[in-house]
Amino acid sequence: MSPALSIVIPAYNEAERLPPTLDRIRAYARGRGLDCEIVVADDGSTDATAARAREAGGPGTLVLTGGPNRGKGHAARRGMLAARGARRLMTDADLSTPIEELDRLAARMDEGFDVVIASRAVPGAQIEVHQSFFREAAGRFFNRLVRVLALPGIEDTQCGFKLFSDTAAEAAFGPARLDGFSFDVEALFIARKRGLRIAEIPVRWRNDAATRVSAWRGAVAFADLFRIRANDLRGLYGL
Repeated sequence: MSPALSIVIPAYNEAERLPPTLDRIRAYARGRGLDCEIVVADDGSTDATAARAREAGGPGTLVLTGGPNRGKGHAARRGMLAARGARRLMTDADLSTPIEELDRLAARMDEGFDVVIASRAVPGAQIEVHQSFFREAAGRFFNRLVRVLALPGIEDTQCGFKLFSDTAAEAAFGPARLDGFSFDVEALFIARKRGLRIAEIPVRWRNDAATRVSAWRGAVAFADLFRIRANDLRGLYGL
């Protein structure tokens, strides 16, 4: 029988941060009586990420390994498609958005939405620790371009805390192709193209200074917005 919830964590060299994150997730699931599986998608880590995930995750944890480092998008896609839950949450290994915020996303999905995304940019969001000025400015500019080129009306595509129904996860990630930083935009673009209902809600968020997103990868994401439009024109996301 499939679990009610899958929690998918893309991970690259997260041997230190994963164990406390997995402890928090398991405590959260126990406290709410959730039938939950955890999926850690290891993106070619060079440290003990996979071993630590198996040790800390316990029963009901699936650790996906194999292959070189290809990018967070590849790991997220692999994890979301391997998950078996009726609902599938994607979250970062650092839990910048606390796992408890899932309550708010789930309540919104109960209203009939197919995808519910956490946002740092809509009224009500609480930023407890900010990014650097440069990263925040670049993020705002990127989101403006996203709204112009791909997803009008969505304020924050890059918060790494998103809840999909099982059918929405398969519809959005199945045809996705981007392996890098902008994979979130691509998945949401496909979801909207397929007529899925997307809600964006404010959450608490805390920047982790040990982020794995480099300035170079962030810069590449700008070009990826044009790749998404080109892929769509070529029919690669067709129904």
